[in-house]
Amino acid sequence: MNLDGIDVFVKVIQLGSFTAAAKALRMPTTTVSSKVAYLENRLGVTLIQRTTRKLQLTQAGTVFFKRCVVALEEIEAGENELSIGKAEPEGTLKISTVAELGHTILPELIRGYLQQYPKMNIELILTPRVVDLIGEGIDLAIRYGQLKDSSLMAKKITDVDFSLWASPEYIKKYGMPKNGRDLKKHTIIRFTAWSPTLKFSHDKEIIEVATSAKIVVDDLSTVKEFAVGGDGIGILPSFMGKREAKHKHLVQVASGLSWGTVPLSFVYPPQRFVSLKLQSFISWVEKNKMKIFD
Repeated sequence: MNLDGIDVFVKVIQLGSFTAAAKALRMPTTTVSSKVAYLENRLGVTLIQRTTRKLQLTQAGTVFFKRCVVALEEIEAGENELSIGKAEPEGTLKISTVAELGHTILPELIRGYLQQYPKMNIELILTPRVVDLIGEGIDLAIRYGQLKDSSLMAKKITDVDFSLWASPEYIKKYGMPKNGRDLKKHTIIRFTAWSPTLKFSHDKEIIEVATSAKIVVDDLSTVKEFAVGGDGIGILPSFMGKREAKHKHLVQVASGLSWGTVPLSFVYPPQRFVSLKLQSFISWVEKNKMKIFD
């Protein structure tokens, strides 16, 4: 049995192009193309119809692709099952998450994890994009919110509460807002995904605040930077605000208003046997999360 090129063929179809597969597999596009061509020559059939716009599986290619996906999953399951018997995880764990987690809690967690497991390596990808875990070969994502893709596995880490923060300079210039009525007079640095009309709870009462936002940002780390710079009030994860408050860069405002919580979860592709490297990292975070999020 010759498996050469099969994993490359599957990756090309999963990602929809030779270029994307080459990037994911970290090999030249010419190598990816030649491996697929070699596979077709060896099998004596055309697997992929190549056009300038897209790749299209032939009938034979469709049948073969389905079989190959199952076979590769079985091989991966076997490798994972064998790794569980090892005393220590080793290899590279590829993690995707948003920038604010990469700039705050993750360095401390990863540093401790690598000290505990010196044979492990971490590749951290910071992006607001919801990545294709399977197609891009990513082992684990750490995401806010509810899981929309039911084909993936999710495990909640914690519920992250959000609160209002401003710089001492901003408060000195514009005053300290104490309630929803006050907040309407202030400038909010708004996260892109949130409505201009924000909902808060106070003593079990829902308060709607139509905010004025001169700056709208798709990254919470940048929201924090604008808040620290005195450009307005930012709604931030409380763990981010507290870190800046220790250095007297931010202070919490309108503490009686609760914006709510958002679940933060591990998300990973479904697999029969979760690899030891993935198991060990999830366990490490769960063991140490309280001192990080406190």
